[in-house]
Amino acid sequence: MNKIKMATEKSVTNNSRIVSLLAQLEKINAECLVDADTARYVTSKILHLTQSQEKIRKEMTAKGSTGIEVILSTLENTRDFQTTVNILNILLELVAVGSSRRTSILVSRGGTQILLHLLVNVSKESPPNEDLMVLLHSLLAKVGPKDRKFGVKARISGALNITLNIVKQNLQNQRLILPCLQVLRVYSSNSVNAVSLGKNGVVELIFKIIGPFSKRNTGLMKVALDTLAALLKSKTNARRAVDRGYVQMLLTIYVDWHRHDSRHRHMLIRKGILQSIKSVTNIKLGRKAFLDVNGMKILYNTSQECLAVRTLDPLVNTSSLIMRKCYPKNRLPLPTIKSAFHFQLPVIPVSGPVYQLYSLPPEVDDVVDESDDNDDTETESEIENDNEDDSDQHFKNDDIETDINKLKPKQELGRPFEDLLMYEQFFPELTEDFQECDLVSKEPKPLSTNITQGGPIVVPTAGVEQSPANHGIEIPVKESYPLQTEDCKKRPMFLGLVKNDNSMDTLQLQGDQMNLLPSCQCLNHEIIKDFDRISLQNTSKNEQSYTTRAMTKKECKTSLSENTCNKSCQHVSSCGGVLFEGRSVQLGTLCCSGPDPEEEDISCSVSVGDQAVPEVPDTLQLHDPELYIEIVKNTNSVPEYSEVAYPDYFGHIPPPYKEPILERPYGVQRTKINQDIERLIHPNDIIDRVVYDLDNISYPVPDEGDVLKFNSRFESGNLRKVIQIRKNEYDLILNSDINSNHYHQWFYFEVSGMRTSIAYRFNIINCEKTNSQFNYGMQPLMYSVQEALSGRPWWIRVGTDICYYKNHFSRSSIAAGGQKGKSYYTITFTITFQHKDDVCYFAYHYPYTYSALMMHLQKLESTHNPQQIYFRQDTLCETLSGNSCPIVTVTAMPESNYYEHICQFRNRPYIFLSARVHPGETNASWVMKGTLEYLMSNNPSAQSLRESYIFKIVPMLNPDGVINGNHRCSLSGEDLNRQWQNPNADLHPTIYHAKGLLQYLAAIKRLPLVFCDYHGHSRKKNVFMYGCSIKETMWHTSASSCDLAEDLSYRTLPKILSQTAPAFCMSSCSFVVEKSKESTARVVVWREIGVQRSYTMESTLCGCDQGKYKGLQIGTRELEEMGAKFCSGLLRLKRLTSPLEYNLPSTLFDIENELIESSCKVTSPTTYVLEEDEPRFLEEVDYSAESNDEPDVDLANNAADYEPSLQEDGLSDSEITRTHLP
Repeated sequence: MNKIKMATEKSVTNNSRIVSLLAQLEKINAECLVDADTARYVTSKILHLTQSQEKIRKEMTAKGSTGIEVILSTLENTRDFQTTVNILNILLELVAVGSSRRTSILVSRGGTQILLHLLVNVSKESPPNEDLMVLLHSLLAKVGPKDRKFGVKARISGALNITLNIVKQNLQNQRLILPCLQVLRVYSSNSVNAVSLGKNGVVELIFKIIGPFSKRNTGLMKVALDTLAALLKSKTNARRAVDRGYVQMLLTIYVDWHRHDSRHRHMLIRKGILQSIKSVTNIKLGRKAFLDVNGMKILYNTSQECLAVRTLDPLVNTSSLIMRKCYPKNRLPLPTIKSAFHFQLPVIPVSGPVYQLYSLPPEVDDVVDESDDNDDTETESEIENDNEDDSDQHFKNDDIETDINKLKPKQELGRPFEDLLMYEQFFPELTEDFQECDLVSKEPKPLSTNITQGGPIVVPTAGVEQSPANHGIEIPVKESYPLQTEDCKKRPMFLGLVKNDNSMDTLQLQGDQMNLLPSCQCLNHEIIKDFDRISLQNTSKNEQSYTTRAMTKKECKTSLSENTCNKSCQHVSSCGGVLFEGRSVQLGTLCCSGPDPEEEDISCSVSVGDQAVPEVPDTLQLHDPELYIEIVKNTNSVPEYSEVAYPDYFGHIPPPYKEPILERPYGVQRTKINQDIERLIHPNDIIDRVVYDLDNISYPVPDEGDVLKFNSRFESGNLRKVIQIRKNEYDLILNSDINSNHYHQWFYFEVSGMRTSIAYRFNIINCEKTNSQFNYGMQPLMYSVQEALSGRPWWIRVGTDICYYKNHFSRSSIAAGGQKGKSYYTITFTITFQHKDDVCYFAYHYPYTYSALMMHLQKLESTHNPQQIYFRQDTLCETLSGNSCPIVTVTAMPESNYYEHICQFRNRPYIFLSARVHPGETNASWVMKGTLEYLMSNNPSAQSLRESYIFKIVPMLNPDGVINGNHRCSLSGEDLNRQWQNPNADLHPTIYHAKGLLQYLAAIKRLPLVFCDYHGHSRKKNVFMYGCSIKETMWHTSASSCDLAEDLSYRTLPKILSQTAPAFCMSSCSFVVEKSKESTARVVVWREIGVQRSYTMESTLCGCDQGKYKGLQIGTRELEEMGAKFCSGLLRLKRLTSPLEYNLPSTLFDIENELIESSCKVTSPTTYVLEEDEPRFLEEVDYSAESNDEPDVDLANNAADYEPSLQEDGLSDSEITRTHLP
């Protein structure tokens, strides 16, 4: 107890002592007393207290304390040497390591100006006092980085030349020049100061200090290198260094330190040399000098020697950055970066990217921009921007709309009502009287008094999974013709699918309509090497009698029961033969051998169990291979595709296991970059052979058995060129969107001719986004035909060593249509195939073709209950290439044809949904598929939903883009989601007429309750929404918004989804209106049409980092579930907005009170959109595509020796694990 009391008394005494001393010092300053002895005594006592106790240092800089002001005032007024030394030491104690706040306080009290003024005064002495100079520069080195205007203040005061002259005159005095070099480094952070110092010879001066390996003066060497790196960031100084041959000198010094520093004690010095090389290579002359002195090979070899020691990663990463930057820029190995396909537009736009594309001279896209990266806007004068520190504060707000007049919705039809009457035909439900319909009930019921809920909401979830082995369907087959043994060795079996003649149902099968695939047992035999195509012939146009009626399972079984297998193979025509006139459609290479010869004589009925046809569960009931083929024949594509991809023919079902987000192996990006650099260092190891080329159809197909074969000539396919780089490594180039020369991201292609137990590396080298979820655990998708034939017809996530990084290919900004980025990016992944000579397909995301949509809609129409469900499919318009754009209407049939029920039917509010305006966002179609299937289901809640709303759905706004494998644009070469403000009927027909539908609804006072456009997101996880809010937009622009009155019901639906949909994340939602989005569907429908609940729903391409699916990649099951959950959310929204219509407990409405708040507080972060529809994304670990994949180790900010651990870390590739469900 006494000890505690004594300590407390001592603390109080010390605090009282420092206050008393500061008061004495303040009195001396106030009375201008020339009492040097007293000032010297007081400052020495204060110095002793600050050196001994942290509490005293805190007390002097505490809020409300005047300690700093008193000390600085004394320093400014005193002429006594010892008093000055004492005060400088006091200030050094206050700004010691870990005292960032105190340093900022010193700056805010005017400390910088006082210190610089003192420096100028001391320099006038002859000679200047060394102790004062050391103390002053030590303080300035600490204070300078905290003062935004330090460079300007130092230049104006004349301190630059003072410090430089001290270094020049005292090169042998390490104690003095060390703090001076530290201050020069701070000076050089200002571009004007760096140029000024460079002109006065500071670069040459530093090269007199640095040198080869030496154990002496390592601290000085480290500081000198840091100063040099800062100086060389100036282009002027970098040119001076290049002219004097310093690039080679730096490399020589680096190699010397690398060889002699065997214990890695001086890694900071080695890194400092690399930082100087990195700075000088920011300019083109520096990069050329680096290449001329064989810098690539030098850094490559030294970095390879450092790989074994994990603590040397900062050196490896910096070396990698330098080599990537200096790698010579190349244009893509293409005749033109414009699309390989051309479509003549009916009208050429008078402005915009398409106009620029048509106006470009043909040679422009061959130009490689050699301007200095990172310095495009810097002029030779390198004028300083004094406000550069404040610019970042306003950067984020640049895209947010601040004009409240533009934000306020102004309902405008935009077209005369007479023009809008053309859309009346799409709303027959508003005039239909149903007098000729056989409805379920003939007696009217009370409209609202006795309506009861038909049970709880039951939505299929992704957690409910079924094994595909338990649910098989029979594929309709007429006859099978097992091949004889000799034929088996020559070619595989094939399918011949033909249309029936007019006398029979066009979808029923004839004898030669479908020749059987071999039995699953045949997969054990040797795979045939000589592949043929499966020819699917169409009849001539005048003989076509195709109807939309789909064959039911009953019909399938009837046709099957009449057929048996035959032994003969006489009726099997060769794959290349034309059986019927008209357009032919082919399936890709079939990877299977003939049946076992011992079973040739066995007669059998055809079923899935006996044939190599995928076994599919009930979830695939919408997929009909034969119907799909018929639809493909009537689909128009620019390349006139004649082949069908097997995944689209067989269909896809979700695999019976979860697929976790892939763990990224340490250093994978660095390893891949080093392999790319080896191409330049060892050019003789590169094969460089074209194995696939859309621009040259006559390219020689390699005959070697170990060379992969590629194909993308099918619907939604995208692969333009393939170059074999090494034996098992291939560079892949994607095709631009038609009538465009950029937008490369979506890929879908076929690979065959593989061998097992070989790791193949694929590099897609012309991607454009600056980062990707491929850096954060996303994997590409693969579909194996052999796996499908074995009863596993599903896309799976595959690939190891996956990363996404900037490569050495580039194009001019002019050729890119004014796009900001000049460099391309690489998606790289490694795959080992399970089956020899398999046929595999790779895709960016789960493919969903236009033909698949049309097939699904026809199946839905043919299988729904017309007495219960009102389903109507119309053609909204024709696209540029003549494909129909479907629009679907779904609601419940009226209870009867009595007036009351018809009125209730017609007065249901509308829900307007759309999807797939961007072709590469296939996940949007899978979400839409889930929505459509839920709406058409027999679920009681689905019936309740149909009874609540009329759904108008445009499931694919960009059919042409989807068909032709575009990533973002339509055939007009434009992003259709930027055309909603002023769509052109000739160039953007789907947008023009979709907007017309909404304008018509607005004209007849039937505004939709909800508008939602389904999208996909490539750079964020989870599912989330963008909406529109004036208040939240103004709130994020720092404008006063609390006085704005706004209905917050736009947040209700996202909040409901966040509570019901496992993949949905409310914190990722944004309701801010950006200037760059003023012509998107979401903003136009909100602003012009007047729909308050106007949304864009974004679904991740990767996976989830929260909720039930945290750590899992997203699949079609989860996407379809999201579509169903969206529907259930609409039903709950109905109950919230019309609670009296249902007899529900009051607890269900508690959510309403949570959503409607009077304050202007925003709970969800604003997303600032800087590129396309996608904002920046933040991950816990930032794997930048611009740099290396791991940040440098946090090194001490001093020149002390560094002793790393010499233990080598074993780094193994992370294995892909899948958690199987019970």
